[in-house]
Amino acid sequence: MDKFKNSVGLVETKYFVFADKEDKLILASGQKLGPVTLAYETYGKLNSDKSNAILVVHALSGGAHAAGYNSENDKKPGWWENMIGPGKALDTDKYFIISSNILGSCYGSSGPTEINPETGKPYGINFPIVTVRDMVEAQRHLVDYFGIDKLLTVIGGSLGGMQVLQWLISYNDRIRSIIPIATSSKLSPQAIAFDEVGRQSIMSDPNWNRGDYYDGTQPKTGLSIARMIGHITYLSDEIMQEKFGRRRREGRFTFNPDFEVETYLHYQGSVFVERFDANSYIYISKAMDYFDLEEEILEVGKGKDYSGNKVLILSFSSDWLFPTYQGKEIVKKLMALGCKVSFSEIISSHGHDSFLVDVEQQSLMVKYFLQGLE
Repeated sequence: MDKFKNSVGLVETKYFVFADKEDKLILASGQKLGPVTLAYETYGKLNSDKSNAILVVHALSGGAHAAGYNSENDKKPGWWENMIGPGKALDTDKYFIISSNILGSCYGSSGPTEINPETGKPYGINFPIVTVRDMVEAQRHLVDYFGIDKLLTVIGGSLGGMQVLQWLISYNDRIRSIIPIATSSKLSPQAIAFDEVGRQSIMSDPNWNRGDYYDGTQPKTGLSIARMIGHITYLSDEIMQEKFGRRRREGRFTFNPDFEVETYLHYQGSVFVERFDANSYIYISKAMDYFDLEEEILEVGKGKDYSGNKVLILSFSSDWLFPTYQGKEIVKKLMALGCKVSFSEIISSHGHDSFLVDVEQQSLMVKYFLQGLE
């Protein structure tokens, strides 16, 4: 099929289960979780000495399905299809790519939608609070499952970039390099504020029922509004002017959405509620809020030798959610640790979403960086 050209083709989402009753995963909060499930996909082949492995981690609403198609009937490929595949930045003819889902997700990993073995019902908000550190700890178990001693690199954008930074701090001896993209060492007060408004829109929905809605009506209105709020932060003023301007649909002098940008946001909200879980949104956004690179360095990364770790940090000129100055702050922090750091701001009009859609320059830089590791 034509859609399989330059793609990894048909792929299967798999599930890794660990941390049974006798050996539960100890979370940053001190709570214990087990058994733990992580959804993942792999692309390419692991070489004989297992030195070509790359871990890909995703943003808030992403999943393990990063490339290829899960069935011949899929209309769309994985979320980073333009970065992963034969001859692409993450070249599956050369590298073994592991794409891992995160704790708290609703895409097959342990989270509020999964069954609590103690009750036989979905966890809901009885699922323990998880952090970026916990997400990385679970991924480390997945890497161990493959028998990989050291990853060539860990790469991801947004929340994925936070996981990438956490990998460096928690397990710098298990990685040669990292590539954090369009991310921050900690959320700004403005970004935390947007997250809180999104969470409150969900929790104010009468159907949320304190997270216990799985046998009834889901809080679709609240989740839709949360997605609309979030989506505004992903786009730049320039791209919104270009895509929508002040163009209107037919009709005036009503409270119906008549500007094209309004209709677009309503559409984004409506399709999001069909694929994502409201409680997962609450949990994952809170994990983003809690992440603080300086705190992680003090708590789990102090005194380590980072001189052997190479870093490529990428930011985008129009990203106002994680602006370039925040990328430069990461540069300073990692250079102070002794890492070998490269940094580039990529000119793009697509805002925070640039790392997903405007990948030409990003691909070149990632390719060049990885070639330097060979």
